[in-house]
Amino acid sequence: MLKLLLISGMLLLAQGTRAGEENLYDFLWLDPDKAVYVLQNKIHKKENTIYMDVGYLTNLTSAFQDTQGVAVKAGWYFHEEWAIEGLYLGYDNSNNDNYRNVQLINESVPFVRRHVATTGLGIVWSPFYGKINTFNKIVYFDWSFGVGFAKVETESNLKSVRDAAAKDSYTSESHSGGYLKSAVKFHYNEHVHIGVEWVGTRYMAPGPKNPKVDKMRSNNDLIFQIGFSY
Repeated sequence: MLKLLLISGMLLLAQGTRAGEENLYDFLWLDPDKAVYVLQNKIHKKENTIYMDVGYLTNLTSAFQDTQGVAVKAGWYFHEEWAIEGLYLGYDNSNNDNYRNVQLINESVPFVRRHVATTGLGIVWSPFYGKINTFNKIVYFDWSFGVGFAKVETESNLKSVRDAAAKDSYTSESHSGGYLKSAVKFHYNEHVHIGVEWVGTRYMAPGPKNPKVDKMRSNNDLIFQIGFSY
């Protein structure tokens, strides 16, 4: 009798479980026109906040220079997903092994255009946010994209590299262009965040093959940064 009662109870519980799951399924699909956009409470709100980021950048483009620098950004979120942002990128350049090898083997110097500074103003869109559990700690993050206009300050040896008898020298240049960016930002707390960002700058400038004709040039930077928001 005891075994019979136990078996009957287990069957009733199993039927109750199946009924509960079916009811939940029916409830979730009760209104097919209703869309759910938020599945969790958003902890770090951005609307009407001001932020500032500072970071270390490393260049991903230059073939003949070792280039590092500093990045400074500031912005204002006028909407939960949209912000206006200004940025400044400052560069420090030095000849790398590729440059020295060309100079040693060919007894000449390569054409070099190295970046000095980039100043930009653009708009940032932050459509994605979420959280991850690392070492039993919840970490919140945002993923954003940006586009804007940029003033690109460079220097190149375009004039001297075309003359084999001339001493290698650099001339300052200024270009107008634009940039694209993508960043992932991890929130340490309400006011402090860290992140990594890619910035790709595009502008028109001449080359040694035809110094009177401008062509599209690109420069890519990877930035590791820390920021503050209020």
